[in-house]
Order: sequence, then C-alpha cells, then structure tokens
Amino acid sequence: MGYDKGGVISKYQVNSTDTGSARVQVALLTERIRSLEDHFRTHAKDHHGRRGLLAMVNTRRSLLEYLKRTDLEGYRRLIDALGLRH
Repeated sequence: MGYDKGGVISKYQVNSTDTGSARVQVALLTERIRSLEDHFRTHAKDHHGRRGLLAMVNTRRSLLEYLKRTDLEGYRRLIDALGLRH
C-alpha cells in the first residue's frame, strides 16, 4: 500500500476506539484513491482496476452525503482537511 493506514485512522478518529466511523472511512478511501493515481498513470489499460476505483469513489460519495446530512460542520471540516471539493 502507498499510505499508512494506522496513521490515517489515528488522525481522523473521534476517540481511541473509533476505527470505522464515516469520517475514518472517507479518509481511508481518499488515501487509497490517491495511492492508485500512480498505478493508473503506469497502467492506463487496467480497466478492471479502474472499475474498483470507481466503486471506491462511489462509496466515498455516499459516505460524504451521509456526513453532510447528519453532521454538516464535521463534513465541512473533513473535506477541508482532505482537500476535497475544490
């Protein structure tokens, strides 16, 4: 993997036992999506991998919509921290 999963979890978790909240899941998906950018630059014809990438992007979008609906201020802080929605 091209990212530190434990570091991402510890940075975005709400408390010490939080490993699966929507915030953490969005952060993990974002880091995983970013790590795949190099792969697709090298392997432009990897369409099966691209399908998996699109699934991750859709999952992240769903989680972000959930966060926006339930915790608008937390959603705004998270997208600023991750650098999403330019």
